[in-house]
Amino acid sequence: MHAPDGFINAPVAAAAGVVAAGAIAVSLRGARRELDERTAPLAGLVAAFIFAVQMLNFPVAAGTSGHLLGGALAAILVGPFTGVLCVSVVLLMQAVLFADGGLTALGVNITTMAITTAIVAYALFRGLVKVLPRTRRSVTAASFVSALVSVPASAAVFTLLYAIGGTADVSLGKVAGAMVGVHVLIGIGEAVITALTVGAVIAVRPDLVHGARGLTRKLKLRVNGELVDAPDASGTEPEPVPARSPRKVWITGLVTSLVLAGFVSFYASADPDGLEKVATDHGIDEKAEEHAIADSPLADYGVEDVDDARLSGGLAGVIGVGVTVVAGTGVFWAVRRRRTGEETEAASPTGTSV
Repeated sequence: MHAPDGFINAPVAAAAGVVAAGAIAVSLRGARRELDERTAPLAGLVAAFIFAVQMLNFPVAAGTSGHLLGGALAAILVGPFTGVLCVSVVLLMQAVLFADGGLTALGVNITTMAITTAIVAYALFRGLVKVLPRTRRSVTAASFVSALVSVPASAAVFTLLYAIGGTADVSLGKVAGAMVGVHVLIGIGEAVITALTVGAVIAVRPDLVHGARGLTRKLKLRVNGELVDAPDASGTEPEPVPARSPRKVWITGLVTSLVLAGFVSFYASADPDGLEKVATDHGIDEKAEEHAIADSPLADYGVEDVDDARLSGGLAGVIGVGVTVVAGTGVFWAVRRRRTGEETEAASPTGTSV
């Protein structure tokens, strides 16, 4: 769903850039409250994982494919403010290294793919977990629903921006119907990926999932040979969920991201994604402008001068994951250190005097 340069006129693209910059500034402050020594490295990994999975386009209809947007996944795993930053890092890396998504349209893409998805998904997720039982299955189910809704919401926001600043003379009603319709289908894929990933992390380290904090496993009692939940009134403390080392979780996630981007991505659908398909069908693509770095050595997710398509795409994917995890981890550690510095200063006697 990466919008290229030319789809949205300059004034609206600039306005979206201002909105995106403001949201990132707010998210940087909000992320200080969400990140700690355990979750800062995880946030960088989440960004790298989203980059990798976005390379895996999956077919959703005849001649159309879709890919993960990632806002819901990031918001649930590391928090809504950090989630906005995760997807923004991915979009920046894609735009400046791989010529994916226009440079002048970066604000549009951050607004639709990072801000909208994270806010809509997390708001819905929080509402669902408040009314559902506080269990791992409920968190996974809430992840599925919130991710599903976030994708057509993103398409609706893009349609709104296009209604204000679209450069092609096309029927807005047809564009809106096509965008939201196809992205409902893409949302199903988003929901499956998000639920599976959240469920997998909860199974080993629920304390690392922002949306599942406070989740515990009930004590089991054996009754007539079967394990049943102990009554809440028993006065027994809940049994802690066994935890796997954060380092093992991080390494497993990084290896998975590298395999997905470096190998599995070769088998991704070659069909255009939802936005590309709608743009082609309605003549919007005629206004698309060539990317400013279209001749980049990594443009179109391939390595220049590497003739083998499988090797070229795999190398580009591995490079992308590596750069994203380094950039993302650097950003989130800096945010975390800033919070630590502020807490230390506030606690210092000299820091509290005038």
